[in-house]
Amino acid sequence: MKLRSLLFVPGDRAERFAKAAASGADAIILDLEDSVVAAKKDAARAAIGDFLDTAPDGVARWVRVNPLDSDFIADDLAIAARADGVMLPKSVSGDSVRDLAARIGGACPPILPVASETAAAVFGLGGYGEVSGLLGGLTWGAEDLPAAIGAASAREADGSYTPPYEVVRALTLFGAHAAGVAAIETVYPDFRDLAGLSRYAARGARDGFAGMMAIHPAQVAAINAAFTPSQEDVAMARRIVAAFEADPGAGALQLDGRMIDAPHLKQARALIARAG
Repeated sequence: MKLRSLLFVPGDRAERFAKAAASGADAIILDLEDSVVAAKKDAARAAIGDFLDTAPDGVARWVRVNPLDSDFIADDLAIAARADGVMLPKSVSGDSVRDLAARIGGACPPILPVASETAAAVFGLGGYGEVSGLLGGLTWGAEDLPAAIGAASAREADGSYTPPYEVVRALTLFGAHAAGVAAIETVYPDFRDLAGLSRYAARGARDGFAGMMAIHPAQVAAINAAFTPSQEDVAMARRIVAAFEADPGAGALQLDGRMIDAPHLKQARALIARAG
């Protein structure tokens, strides 16, 4: 499942579902958690259920359920079971993923944990490999964790992350790759700042994230562009693969005046796979 861009949609705003699905996002996340107040959660579940009954439109339909320890999760499960994927907020470790999968039962959709929203969760980021078969990826957030630990902010005045949250971002990235699943970058809150978004998404792609979450349809094109390998990069990757195929006994080769070896070949194959 390609997940360059995942667009959040409040579950109680049914009039936005079709527009979100037509935004170009690879997936939409129909939200039952933070964007829906308690009094509207039943209506949101009904609206999402109706939307899941409509004909597929080429975009993956994920549902963000409420946390496992909330009063709402039991009512979310039937809807989650019908989605293409399930986002799990406040995940603490692989045990949280097992718990959700067991509650859903049957053929549980892939689960995308938001794996950094509590202090305890930071220490579980290296253990998701134990449940890799249940995962659709691993992502993080920079909003709930500061509130959980009493921090004033996760960001510097210029919008960059403070050192503790750079660490959490890196641990999520490495935790996802250790588990063999897609690392998904967190949201860029200022949806009007498309230039800043483009820089942020490009940084994520450079660092090894496979995709990114969005909070507004206007962000989708920039995110897709950042996480889609360029034609030039794909062409170079194919040349690297071809060079090693032409000389399979070589451990290292020269290409365009620079040395290439096994890590370059691995990167080239991964880039070609991402490009489809």
